[in-house]
Amino acid sequence: MIVTLTPNPSLDRALDVDRLVPGEVLRADAVHVHPGGKGINVTRALVRHGVASRAVLPAGGADGARLVELLASQGVPALAVPVAGDTRTNITIAERSGATTKVNAPGPALAPGEVTALLDALAAVLDEGARGLVAAGSLPAGAGDDLFVRVAALAAQRSVPFALDTSGDPLACAARAGVLDLLKPNDEELAALVGRELVTVGDVVDAAREVIAAGTAHVLVSLGAHGALLVTEHSSWWAGGTPLVPLSTVGAGDMTLAGFLSADGSAADRLRTAVAWGRAAVRMPGTAVPDPSAIDTAAVRVVEAPDPRLTPKEL
Repeated sequence: MIVTLTPNPSLDRALDVDRLVPGEVLRADAVHVHPGGKGINVTRALVRHGVASRAVLPAGGADGARLVELLASQGVPALAVPVAGDTRTNITIAERSGATTKVNAPGPALAPGEVTALLDALAAVLDEGARGLVAAGSLPAGAGDDLFVRVAALAAQRSVPFALDTSGDPLACAARAGVLDLLKPNDEELAALVGRELVTVGDVVDAAREVIAAGTAHVLVSLGAHGALLVTEHSSWWAGGTPLVPLSTVGAGDMTLAGFLSADGSAADRLRTAVAWGRAAVRMPGTAVPDPSAIDTAAVRVVEAPDPRLTPKEL
């Protein structure tokens, strides 16, 4: 079982529009409501593809109750820890051109006792027999930037591999601590972490190896429309395919991470699967999870030791 932790979950509402015009009244062609939060998305994807997973999350208020109901209706195993604040709602506006605008609410502040209850719940689920742990997304107020370091300690005590997908100060805190088996930033998050612009493939690989030097084993870097890079201390691989016109890019990185975790075989094979899952996700509305039949690994090209002089777009 792969356990996921989403400290700041959401109820995600996606609106399909022809074109976003600021200052105008728009009419949506369709509205999609999904359980939201990066760790939750990973669990949803894994379960849809037959991989055992369970999500751990805080939930409060009417939207928190709706979130838990949606997870149950989709057959997604979850342990929701009650909190006093209201679970947030995030809004995505998807244009017909493929452009996506997302507005994320801040989420409720967690009291110290609620943080402790969340970590205790996570520990209990890990003790049920986890083979991996994913913590993902932003942190709510009150959690502390070191929450993921505390989560890593729970995983290490149980010899459970730990993957992290976050950004900003929580990312920096965990990366400095060197407590990760897998880090999955996108290229912008990695650039912010190392404090410089990343233009070429070599720039991205060098930045990833700075993180690895601090103790992280693998870095999986999402490159948006240009695929992904997997970097270890001594090796690197790129995977991608022909450009797609997306319906929604929201959640594609979560699908990429889920695909990587689901796969067996070599590093190249796991990266190929990860990118195939991410490509399938962008052809779905909102954060809907694609069916296994939509995953096309044959459309993904993998290159070992990609030319460091090229930009990701040139691969």
